[in-house]
Amino acid sequence: MKTVWCAEIASKAYIDTVRTVKTGGFQDSEGAELVSAMAGGSNARLIVEAWTLGSDVATSIGLAIASRHTGGRHVCVVPDEQSRLEYEDATSQAGVSPEFVVGEAEEAMEGLPGVDFVVIDCRRRDLARVLRFAKMSSKGAVLVCKNASPKAVPGFRWRGMLGSGTRAVRSTFLPVGNGMEIAQLGTGGGLGNKSRWINHIDRNTGEVHVFLR
Repeated sequence: MKTVWCAEIASKAYIDTVRTVKTGGFQDSEGAELVSAMAGGSNARLIVEAWTLGSDVATSIGLAIASRHTGGRHVCVVPDEQSRLEYEDATSQAGVSPEFVVGEAEEAMEGLPGVDFVVIDCRRRDLARVLRFAKMSSKGAVLVCKNASPKAVPGFRWRGMLGSGTRAVRSTFLPVGNGMEIAQLGTGGGLGNKSRWINHIDRNTGEVHVFLR
């Protein structure tokens, strides 16, 4: 099926995230505004974030803002209670309060059918298991793996990480933050061939812009 891109929601999510992250005192957004715009622009209804202990929460703030604009859900999946407490404390200081699911990958993803936007930290040991057990929307999904620089995650491959019946119909790597691997996922019949990612790097500022056409 064809992915419908909403530029208006993407812009609102992007701008609100930039403002919130800036006022929150984050020195490095880690690409939070980009991820927020992607989630908003794709009108994500169920955003799942797989967070790991010690990671930043700027991206989490961006996802929470995007979910407000789409009217969807932002659910954070953490492996244990210690991670939940740290995450909850960090995000509450920024004025956002995502839903939580605590548990192992299979258990956590079991109750989240119809996922259409996923953000996962590549430093999670159960990276492949989270992806494999994710129940993607029948309309497909967008998946973002952060902290995915070639140095940190050598030889990264989507193949073999995704669950049965799910495939990456297009993917790209962006040098944002510590690196992002981004894929558009197709389930069943796929998402068609009419949409594609377009990357543009501003030569004056060095900023990376991503468009879905």
